[in-house]
Amino acid sequence: MIRFIKGALVTIVLLLVTGAPALAADDWGFRGLLRDGQRAPVAGATVTVSGDGGQIGQDVTDAKGRWAVIPVPGPGKYRITIKSADFSYEVTKELVDSPTTLHVQNVVVSTSDTAPAVASLTDRLAQRAVSGFNLGLLIAIAAIGLSLVFGTSRFTNFAHGESVTFGGLTGFLLAYVAGLPLLLAAAIATVLGGVFGYAQDVAFWRPLRRRGVSLVTLMIASIGISLAIRSLMQFFFGSAARSMTREDWGAVRLGPVVLPATSYAGMGISVVVLIGVGLWLTHSRIGKATRAISNNSALAATSGVDVDRIQRIVWVVAGGLAALSGVLLGVFNQVSFDMGFNLLLLMFAGVILGGLGTAFGTLAGSIVVGVCTEVLVLWIPADMKYVGGLAVLVIVLLVRPQGIFGRRERIG
Repeated sequence: MIRFIKGALVTIVLLLVTGAPALAADDWGFRGLLRDGQRAPVAGATVTVSGDGGQIGQDVTDAKGRWAVIPVPGPGKYRITIKSADFSYEVTKELVDSPTTLHVQNVVVSTSDTAPAVASLTDRLAQRAVSGFNLGLLIAIAAIGLSLVFGTSRFTNFAHGESVTFGGLTGFLLAYVAGLPLLLAAAIATVLGGVFGYAQDVAFWRPLRRRGVSLVTLMIASIGISLAIRSLMQFFFGSAARSMTREDWGAVRLGPVVLPATSYAGMGISVVVLIGVGLWLTHSRIGKATRAISNNSALAATSGVDVDRIQRIVWVVAGGLAALSGVLLGVFNQVSFDMGFNLLLLMFAGVILGGLGTAFGTLAGSIVVGVCTEVLVLWIPADMKYVGGLAVLVIVLLVRPQGIFGRRERIG
């Protein structure tokens, strides 16, 4: 098993070294698709992106109705004008410098569209709520692993965000560099994420547990390991954000909500995975043993539960879930060396809000954090949305300090 882990890690490093330098980093910009009323592609239309200083870039739609990325200098508001022989359309789009928004925005336009009207508050609320629910599911997948590790090992793993990044970068190498289908790349990245979690436990945490290291020391060690892994990822991958895949699944409109088809697919995968984890925890022997250790590890050990074995399994499950979250987050946003670190604060918020050590509470807390983070953008600047989401966390904890599903405990 250890030989297999070493071979897998060596393969990933070689892919990083050989694959990353040949790629051009995605910059800020717009790309998109133009279709007619029957959803057929429209070729030969001129697409122009303009800013306050005038025209910035231009392209022409190809036979599939697509235009390539038109680079822009950075965040801000831009006008996109699309003209053909019998069609003219103009829309204003904004790029925001945020870890959960795209640097390269996809724009889907139909020739049956009229000049865009200002969406009502209800429509914007629905759009933000669905986006927040999607973000909340992605946070939940990663945060459940963080919660299980805390429940079984009783320490806070600050390196968990790097498992998310590992999944995102592995999915990028498989889907973008190797050209594998996105779903297959996600499955392989999830398996390798489990291997990565097992390798962390074998290399760091199990030896430290056997030495009887204090929980504070373990927490500090996780911070150091996080910094080391993130620096290695930045060295091999670079600092630029990149698209997860070359595949274009288009966009889907459900009433006032318009999202990429990949986002709906990601939500479906997230729901299935979360249901599977819930069934595993409640019905399988290993899942019941995991919950027993979370409640009282000493009592579980005296009852015949192999605590060390269950902890190893939890690290594998946590690594796999984090890797899957990284792939889905890369599809939802983009892939970067610090994507997991940027999500870590929201993961902790979901875990604490739901109740420390409770997997189902983590799911509820993560969805609350994700929805509040996105919805509050309607009233506060986009670059402050994390402040709003964490303010909701503070307010809830003032009313219920143990979290949504946490239990009151006597201290002293």
